[in-house]
Amino acid sequence: MINTVLLAAEAADPGILPVVLMGIGVVFAGIVIIVIICRLMLLFGSLGAKKREEPEKTAPESEEFKPDGELAAVIGAAVAEESGVDVKNIKIVSIKKV
Repeated sequence: MINTVLLAAEAADPGILPVVLMGIGVVFAGIVIIVIICRLMLLFGSLGAKKREEPEKTAPESEEFKPDGELAAVIGAAVAEESGVDVKNIKIVSIKKV
């Protein structure tokens, strides 16, 4: 009686190979679906960008750079921190755009 129960259980067990193949197949199919979705998003996104494309406005080259007091304060604080001296001991003479 015990032998017949074991034989029935072994017949119903498909083994590990079909389970592994099914798992790999599902993962591969999922990756393929994600790639397809990403390609479609890229395609539709580029179509929308072409419709809204406008010429970029750039600043004229002849415009002179004029730093303000806030920029000088930030640069002075950064220099003071890096050099390890007090901010009161730093004097900024000029600021040039690089």
